[in-house]
Amino acid sequence: MARILVIDDSPFIFKMVNRALANTSHEVVGHARNGEEGLRMIRELNPDIITLDITMPVMDGIQTLKSLSENGIDVKIIMMSAMGDDDLINEAKKFGVKRFISKPFKPDILVETIDNILKD
Repeated sequence: MARILVIDDSPFIFKMVNRALANTSHEVVGHARNGEEGLRMIRELNPDIITLDITMPVMDGIQTLKSLSENGIDVKIIMMSAMGDDDLINEAKKFGVKRFISKPFKPDILVETIDNILKD
């Protein structure tokens, strides 16, 4: 079982993640609409995994990764993006991100990715 925080500016993605995990042992513990809000919630909720959108207002996914690294916060990360921007993906990899999901995603892909990241 994993406690998951969704950091994405789209309420639709939050609903999709909730639906995808409804019949699993995983629990969605919260939803942040930008990286700044997400950082606060990571400290408060201590999730096992975050799903992190690359493109968001206020603080985007790459800025969030930098802040996590600078503050020594260790959490498993699944990057999500509707954009297939290789430069951003390569930048995320520099911060240790190993799992990426393109939006929109199939529920079984998300569940499989979560299960696999827990094995890492």
